[in-house]
Amino acid sequence: MLPPVSSNTDFEHMFEIAPVSLWLEDYSDVRRLLMQWRDQGVVDVEAHLRENRECVRAYGAGIRLLRVNQRTLELFAAPDQATLEASLDRVFRDDMYESAIAEVQQLWSGSPEFSNQTVNYALDGRRLDVRIRGRILPGYEQCWSRVLVSLEDVTEQVQSRLRLQRSEEYARGLFEHSPVSLWVEDFSAVKRLLDEVRMQGIYDFRTFLKVHPEFVQRCMREIRVLDVNHLTLEMFGAESKQALLAGLDRVFRGEMHDSFSEQLIDLWDGKLFQQREVVNYNLSGEPIHIHMQFAVLEERSHDWGMVLLSLVDITARKKAEAYLEYLGKHDVLTGLRNRAYYVEEMSRLARKGPWPVAVVAIDLNGLKAINDEQGHTAGDAMLRRVGEVLAKAVDAPICAARIGGDEFCVLMPMTDARGAQAMVDRIGSLLELNNQFYPGQALSLSMGVAIAQSGEQIEAAVHRADQAMYAEKARYYAAMGVDRRRD
Repeated sequence: MLPPVSSNTDFEHMFEIAPVSLWLEDYSDVRRLLMQWRDQGVVDVEAHLRENRECVRAYGAGIRLLRVNQRTLELFAAPDQATLEASLDRVFRDDMYESAIAEVQQLWSGSPEFSNQTVNYALDGRRLDVRIRGRILPGYEQCWSRVLVSLEDVTEQVQSRLRLQRSEEYARGLFEHSPVSLWVEDFSAVKRLLDEVRMQGIYDFRTFLKVHPEFVQRCMREIRVLDVNHLTLEMFGAESKQALLAGLDRVFRGEMHDSFSEQLIDLWDGKLFQQREVVNYNLSGEPIHIHMQFAVLEERSHDWGMVLLSLVDITARKKAEAYLEYLGKHDVLTGLRNRAYYVEEMSRLARKGPWPVAVVAIDLNGLKAINDEQGHTAGDAMLRRVGEVLAKAVDAPICAARIGGDEFCVLMPMTDARGAQAMVDRIGSLLELNNQFYPGQALSLSMGVAIAQSGEQIEAAVHRADQAMYAEKARYYAAMGVDRRRD
């Protein structure tokens, strides 16, 4: 039978083999220091310490180390207690200021315990994040000569938390300062609505949306915007996220109904990553052409609770494309259709009609003389005036085109001779108004008309209209007493 172990021996044994760092310290001088501050009239000890930094150092100097256990020596890379004690200025430094204030506040309030988290340093230079717990041992409450302090090494947890925080800050920085508009949205309610429709036995979702267009609006209302980045606010002209979210009904409208319908159909088919071009509107009402990428985050594919949308403003590109398309079909000087479009339209009418097709051939009188006498700038101004007259005279599906230097043509589908003459008269009336608006150089046009019946070559009608126009032009020059060859 083993002999009984005394309580002192038991304490010594547990202290030494404890798996945490233990420090047995004497706080007698600390107690006297706090009493001295009270006698001096200190009430707010935190303010006192912040105003008198040397008092914090006095608190540290008042702590006397009595003993540490083996775990403490291992933690701080000290060969023995004497070495550790001689190096405490390397152990307790830098970040200790705030934690010391926290300890003093707890002791000042009369608590026999204190705790905080701080930073110490091992003798080999390692930074240690430690959680400190101190307790005035029972029986020493009146003198504080025995205080047991435990240090728990929480370096790995703190560093992991810091790494996570830095990672989150990095991700937030990427999100906020991304060169494209980013939206984080919750589509979980949309998924529930689609699941309900599927449970009703619906298989042809496209037809379902045609029969129930209100379902699209219902889904749009269920989208919850979780966050947007800074560029989004700039793109949509919003002062804040709250202002943008309050104006979403002005942002997503018009063409968005059809594009969102297609988006829902893709989601129905399981396409959780999508790309498409859409039109949104800024809060001022101006359209923004956007290339959108939509992705349900993989970890939320089960409920669509987090969706990332990236929006790239392609308005400038769309305008450039539209302008290039315009240039491909229009004469830049007059704004009328150009010869390429005119040829394409003639081919289309020749294939499909509708018949009859009236042709009005038009030529600007006196352009050569104007160019020779006043310069090409004056001649271009006259051509622009012809464009103004013809643009006001025609409406779709009639095509008015500049097909040469001073030559124009009007193609009129499903128009007989009476309709063609009405067009000639309308052009004549607009010509008179134009001349009144531009005093000085009068604008003069020669016109010829021909009708192409069903089955007839339109080119033949164009030729007859040209001949009639040239005859009219000859009469004009004869009446003016001008040599036709000058023009």
